[in-house]
Amino acid sequence: MIWRFGCFLVVLIVLIFGFVALLDWLIGGAMGGSPVAAIVLLAFVVLVALGIGSRAFRRVAVPVADLVEASGRVEAGDFSARVAEDGPREVRSLARAFNTMSARLEEIEQQRQSTLADVSHELRTPLAVIQGNVEAVLDGVYPADAEHLEPILEATRVMERLIEDLRTLSLAEAHRLVLHREPTDLDALFTDVAAGYRSKAQQGGVQLIVSVAEAVPVMDVDPARLREVVANLLANALRHTPSGGSVDLAARVTGEVVEVTVRDTGSGMTPEELGQIFDRFYRSPDSPGSGLGLSIARDLVEAHGGTITATSAPAQGTTVRFTLPLSGS
Repeated sequence: MIWRFGCFLVVLIVLIFGFVALLDWLIGGAMGGSPVAAIVLLAFVVLVALGIGSRAFRRVAVPVADLVEASGRVEAGDFSARVAEDGPREVRSLARAFNTMSARLEEIEQQRQSTLADVSHELRTPLAVIQGNVEAVLDGVYPADAEHLEPILEATRVMERLIEDLRTLSLAEAHRLVLHREPTDLDALFTDVAAGYRSKAQQGGVQLIVSVAEAVPVMDVDPARLREVVANLLANALRHTPSGGSVDLAARVTGEVVEVTVRDTGSGMTPEELGQIFDRFYRSPDSPGSGLGLSIARDLVEAHGGTITATSAPAQGTTVRFTLPLSGS
């Protein structure tokens, strides 16, 4: 590309120089003077202009050529392509935008490959259970009774939950997650969700407390999605809280938002673990889930216009806090 631009520039300058020299010779001849001095001066001016133009051309052409080459590499699937941010301000801005784009594409590709690997791993276990038990029943090793069919049914439920979680994540990522908002009493909703975990809490010797401040108004939210968020947070809190501990689900008005907290007195997390809990497929060694719950909770809270954060320390419990804007109430 540089060679073609260079040839075009040289030919253009030669044509201009020839035209101006011919014009000067004709004018000088008509006036009776010698055109030699004028032609020499003109040649000097053109050479200086050619040098300045070539330098300016190289400052633009070289970075643009690098961008063209790097774009071809990205088109071929090499998202690691980067270019030097050289040249005029506009070219530097273009190079910076290209580097940002290619870096984002590289990150997305890495996430895609990691997600595919994680999904394959998560599906492998229930599929192995289903295949093993069905083959055993067909071969007559196990009778086709409830005891041996129940694990198959549970494995299909695990796969169903994983597929639904992946669907929710894909909708959220594509900004196509539709919320079916309706006026919702958070006190009634949270009490109902907690009721589903009372038995588990009692079996584990954990006290489950729900407290919603009277000032919390009826909220315009998607109750099914909000129920999913709270259920996930309660399940995580109960899983990591030992006997004699407590899990508190609370809501209050703070400024322009309703702040919901799930606080437990469990084992807590290290700073390294805390920094990854909202990452997809991240889970602690003792977690039986897929590692998608908190990622989905974050996406659902953000879809409502809120934010979600967590604080924790080893042996000091964990607090997950999310907000819902009052403007949506």
